[in-house]
This record gives sequence, C-alpha cells and structure tokens, in this order.
Amino acid sequence: MSEVYDKYKNTFFESFKNEKLELDNLEYQSITEWDSIGHLNLISNIELAFGISMEMDDIIEFSSFNKGKEILKKYGIVF
Repeated sequence: MSEVYDKYKNTFFESFKNEKLELDNLEYQSITEWDSIGHLNLISNIELAFGISMEMDDIIEFSSFNKGKEILKKYGIVF
C-alpha cells in the first residue's frame, strides 16, 4: 500500500484507539467510538494529517472509510 493510504488508515486507528478495525467495512456509527464526537475527532485528525480543511458538506458526507477516500480525492489526496 501507499504511504498516503497508510497515513489515512493510521488516522482511523488512532482516532478510534483500535488498530484491529476492519476498515473496508467501517461506517459511521457502526462502532461505538464513531459517534458524532468521534466523527469530529476523526475529521480533525484527517485535516491535520493531510494539511487540509474540509468543507462542511464533505464532513457530513464522510460516512465510511471508503467514502472518505472518495472525498479526499477532491482535496488532491490520491490513494
């Protein structure tokens, strides 16, 4: 995998304090840690990791690990 993918993946692990998550199937509210507060924490960590500032519509649409990869392409982050 690429360095960008590893950074993205690790941001999820760190945000949710769990390195055993099955990320390909991970969706908003599918684990207790990914509630509304966890979502804001995740978005903040992604913005810091990649040096971006996401638009509100993208933050709301960021509903899964895979959807996040699609959204980040808009910001020039290619996996």
